[in-house]
Amino acid sequence: MLFVALLFIYGSWPHGIFKKLGIPGPKALPFFGTMLEYRKGFHNFDVECFKKYGRVWGIYDARQPVLCIMDQSIIKTILVKECYSLFTNRRNFRLNGPLYDAVSIVEDDDWRRIRSVLSPSFTSGRLKEMFGIMKTHSHILVDNLGKTATRGEAVDIKEFFGAYSMDVVTSTAFSVDIDSLNNPKDPFVTNIKKMLKFDFLNPLFLFTALFPFITPVLDKMNYALFPTSVTDFFYAALKKIKSERVAKDHKKRVDFLQLMVDSQTAGKTEHGSLSDHEILSQSMIFIFAGYETSSSTLSFFFYNLATNPEAMKKLQEEIDQTFPDKAPVDYEAVMNMEYLDAALNESLRLFPVAGRLELGRVCKKTVDINGLLIPKDVVVMIPTYALHRDPDYWSDPESFKPERFTKDNKESIDPYMYMPFGLGPRNCIGMRFAQVTMKLAIVEILQRFDVSVCDQTQVPLELGINGFLSPKEPIKLKLKPRKSFDLQNH
Repeated sequence: MLFVALLFIYGSWPHGIFKKLGIPGPKALPFFGTMLEYRKGFHNFDVECFKKYGRVWGIYDARQPVLCIMDQSIIKTILVKECYSLFTNRRNFRLNGPLYDAVSIVEDDDWRRIRSVLSPSFTSGRLKEMFGIMKTHSHILVDNLGKTATRGEAVDIKEFFGAYSMDVVTSTAFSVDIDSLNNPKDPFVTNIKKMLKFDFLNPLFLFTALFPFITPVLDKMNYALFPTSVTDFFYAALKKIKSERVAKDHKKRVDFLQLMVDSQTAGKTEHGSLSDHEILSQSMIFIFAGYETSSSTLSFFFYNLATNPEAMKKLQEEIDQTFPDKAPVDYEAVMNMEYLDAALNESLRLFPVAGRLELGRVCKKTVDINGLLIPKDVVVMIPTYALHRDPDYWSDPESFKPERFTKDNKESIDPYMYMPFGLGPRNCIGMRFAQVTMKLAIVEILQRFDVSVCDQTQVPLELGINGFLSPKEPIKLKLKPRKSFDLQNH
């Protein structure tokens, strides 16, 4: 009986912290906290809590207190003002396997050093150099879409955008070219897909959330939240590619791996340099981060256009004016297209792939922000999906209205209420890369096709309940070649 009582106390001990602080929130269960609510979907749970409790509420991931914030002044303090001092580190579940030194996971000084070394790889100058590589794959994408469109079939668009994203990521990361739609058995393709089956409700994840003190033991035993066969494959492949680079002179390459190798061989920069293992880890995290986010965002984007044909026509008009007579697409012109930028921003507002900002930031020491006391070691989380649909900040929040983000209107948008790529020093380092990749695909497709819903399109769209925001059922649309464009001679 004593053991049962002690076990119950262990499972419930942290669950009174928010009540003591006067912070509202749903009732926590012993051990599980409020995690069982995730079965309805993170995004639905967050919206429900916002409606019920207001702009600040507390939940519990098992025994871990998580403070949810939708107050813009507190968000600004956490993500920008006190990022370096108090809220530098993302929540780390450990059991990262060999990815322990990836930029999205590392902490404090290591994060600053790695981020500083990587940042020059994502400048507009570097991306412009890579634009030609991206165009090779956007042409493959429209060829593949064209074959399906001419047959009059409904298109599972995620399948095509997944292939495009994977091809762009592997070629720009380390010059590995895969036409992954037509080569689905390529080991790069199969391993990336295995990696992306990660589920926040998987047993190992739940076990470490319930009993975090066991995590170091599991770490020593090489347990990992990601499949070891997958990480082993990528580290071996990347190691081989890197050693070949060092042995030969590949200065003409403009991929991310080469940029990291160059920074290493040039000796220590003012920010330090990367170890061999760190170079491999950044390459690997780049694949996983770049693949899912871009392909899902493109899928949601074309769903929004198909269900709002007047917006599609307006965007096609801008494309035709920017590239008259179907002129080849160039970097500068794409990045200066106002309505394209507005439509993509609006789609990211409605469907931010990270429905929650990262996994939260860990508070390094107890702090008072605007009268809100945040205790040390509490995780602070920003529910992006709910934030982006807050009716106090967005008029008609459920509707797709690109005009919100045109030059005349976007000045009125509060920057701390819109963050599809995060905000502050620890925002998504690949944001510009993702935008270029997606804008290129959008322009190339809409130059050639009209996109519409069909009898297999789910309207309204029902979302799944996984970690990343994704549709419950695949998005299927109809693509029809534009009369003014001959697919055979593009």
